[in-house]
Amino acid sequence: MTRDSLQPETLAKLHGLALKARLIVEGFVTGLHRSPYQGFSVEFAEHREYVPGDDLRYVDWKAYGKSDRYYLKRFEEDTNFSCLLVLDTSESMQYRSSAAAVSKLEYAKMAAAALAHLVVHQQDAVGLATFDAELRRFVRPSSRPSHLRNLIGILEETHPAGETAIGPLMHELAERLKKRGLVIVFSDFFDDVDSLTMGLKHFRHRRHDVTLMQVIDPAEQDFDFDEPTLFQGLEGLPEQMTDPRSLRSAYRAEFEQFLWQVRGVCRNLAMDHVLLRTDRPLDVPLREYLTRRMQRAGRV
Repeated sequence: MTRDSLQPETLAKLHGLALKARLIVEGFVTGLHRSPYQGFSVEFAEHREYVPGDDLRYVDWKAYGKSDRYYLKRFEEDTNFSCLLVLDTSESMQYRSSAAAVSKLEYAKMAAAALAHLVVHQQDAVGLATFDAELRRFVRPSSRPSHLRNLIGILEETHPAGETAIGPLMHELAERLKKRGLVIVFSDFFDDVDSLTMGLKHFRHRRHDVTLMQVIDPAEQDFDFDEPTLFQGLEGLPEQMTDPRSLRSAYRAEFEQFLWQVRGVCRNLAMDHVLLRTDRPLDVPLREYLTRRMQRAGRV
């Protein structure tokens, strides 16, 4: 497999999300020294972080020596790993600039399908939720191979529509998930940050392991427009003709501040944040994310 085969423009030409997912997984596990099928869920499969009051007999001192953090060993009956993939399908996710081969939603679908492929092939359970202003689909986690085909079919049929309401949806999902597990949210997070924070705190209160995968188009971050441009409003906003050169500096500063805020929310709540730009190969950020998880568990 060559690096070019994992470029978004190459993947966009392939037919079928299942094929794209398999190629992405093969790409981002290349070069890892430990089995990715164990590493992805290792924190929930074998350890949890120590909290004051825990029995010190179950501290994994070997893991502490490698990571300088305390982890407790788990018993077999508490090791069933469950992952819920949460996909924002609101209208802003349909954006695709000329610098990107796929929309934000298509990119997020590929990432979600790849992680679903990985989880099922390590014989763990994965589920799916899609939302805009409301919860549109909710499929409970399962580890059956047929379940993976079902999830990929749902992803392929999903189209962007509606406005975003991330915070309230996080509350609803936190109430639905009775068993602790890994929750991965794919979104541009173009919503009120305070509302998002409160929703994520609900997940944290229930002791879920949460990752935010923030999907952005290169034009949204770089704002490399030169000529007067008619910007199309999404999620109910009006169109507006603007000279982008006059506001480029202020826009970039505002957008970076927004990214900083989202990262700060994750940092304060001890959650992972992964930035996914739709003009870059997916295997790189996914490999880095997986490696961080393995490092925290003392496996690399």
